[in-house]
This record gives sequence, structure tokens and C-alpha cells, in this order.
Amino acid sequence: MTTATAAASPAVALTSELTQSELFTEIAANASLSASFWINIALAGLAILLFVYMGRDVSDSRAQLIFVATMMVPLVSISSYTGLVSGLTVGVISVPYPGGGSEDVLIMWGRYLTWALSTPMILVALGLLAGTNLTKLFTAVVMDIGMCVTGLAAALTTSSLLLRWFWYLLSCAFFVAVIYVLLVEWPEDAREAGTAEIFGTLKLLTVTLWLGYPIFWALGSEGLAILTTTQTSWAYSLLDVGAKYVFAFLLLRWVVANQTVIGDIGSGSLSAAMAGD
Repeated sequence: MTTATAAASPAVALTSELTQSELFTEIAANASLSASFWINIALAGLAILLFVYMGRDVSDSRAQLIFVATMMVPLVSISSYTGLVSGLTVGVISVPYPGGGSEDVLIMWGRYLTWALSTPMILVALGLLAGTNLTKLFTAVVMDIGMCVTGLAAALTTSSLLLRWFWYLLSCAFFVAVIYVLLVEWPEDAREAGTAEIFGTLKLLTVTLWLGYPIFWALGSEGLAILTTTQTSWAYSLLDVGAKYVFAFLLLRWVVANQTVIGDIGSGSLSAAMAGD
């Protein structure tokens, strides 16, 4: 077994021919790796129940839309992490490394599906909070999806080390565009909408935690293999806790207490853009 995958005694040898049942056995045999999935399944379930309760008296249509977008985050996460722990959305590929050679590594490609569905919902919620227009929101979401898709391509490319890292850099370029929108474009919109304080908090939380994903990709088993597969999985899982559940709680708590502010977001808002203003 390689250093990129070793963390517990495996039930079976890692090969690209493993069945879903064998992958499930491999994951279950590694208590730490399995726990990195189950903790998010549990937290996502609790978050869903909590957010449904928090939104019981929300009546403003814009606030309700923020709730729906934010609720999608734990809903997607609980489905995704169940796919990972069951062996459905994982696989073994031969990852090329600098210096020549390759290693058979357990790749959790289902995480990229999660990010491609959940991170756009985070941006939709932030865009609605900031009162941004439809063009800016669409741009941020498209750049974000591009970031996730090219990240998946980087993880799955085994034919060329150069192309693998080219995909990674392309994903980072999409990420830079998303960061630009969050740090430059939307703060001004939020000031005009009267939501600058909470938007500033959520913006910094999001940008700080999202920066961790490409860093841990590069250091982890999919990149330079400085971290093991289990360590990489825990890094992603802990980032998810902050970037999804903590983020969502802070946002929805503020929305519940400030429905009037949300309802008063002005003519530069998404609702105005959708109405053709």
C-alpha cells in the first residue's frame, strides 16, 4: 500500500478493478476515513432539521428564497456523503506524481459533485443577500461550476502529469473569478442593500475556507501526496463543516431577525433584474 492511501489495514488491495462492495469494505475498514464521512452525514441531518425549524415563520419571499437556496446545501451534502461512505462515488485510479511513477489512490470523486451543486447555492444565497443583479449572480455561479468541473477533471486525469496540473490551474483561475466577485463586486451591492455587515462576515468566512480546498488538493493524495487519503478527507470534511453548516446557520439566523431589511432590498436587486428593470 502507498503512503497516499495508508491509514489503516485495508480489507482488500487497492486496484482499479474493485467493485462497489469491495470499496465499501475498504472504507469501512478504515475507521478514521469512514468517520470523516459519517460526521458530515450527521451534521447535515441536524442542519436540515434546524434550518426547517428556523424558517417556520419566514414570510418574505426573498428571505424564503435565501432559505431554499441555503437548505439545498445540507440536502446535497447528506446525499453526497452517503454516496462516499457506501462506495458509490469513490474509485481507485493510478495518480502520476512528480519525479515519475504513479500510485493507486482512492479518489473520492463524489465530493466534486457535491461542490458543483452546493457551492452555487451558497453563491445564490450570498447574491440574494447582497442584492446583486442577475448578470453578476449568473457570472459567479457559472465560474463556480467551471471551478468544480475542472477540479474533477484534474482529479481524474491520469494520462499526463502536466495535463493533470493544467486542469488544477484552470480550476484555480475560475476560483479567482469567483473570489473577485465576492471581494470586489458584491460588497458594494451589499452596502446599497443595507446588508454590508453580515455580508462582510459571510464573505470573509467563505473566501477563507474556500481557499483551503485548492491548498489541500495540492498537498493531498490527489496532488503531491504529502497528506494521506484519510488526512485529505478529514481536511475536506472539516472545511465543509465551516463553509456549509456554520455559514448557513449564521446567514439564516440573520435573515430570520432581519426580514424587513431583506424585503426592502432596492432596485439593484435580483428581483428587479428578473422583473426586467
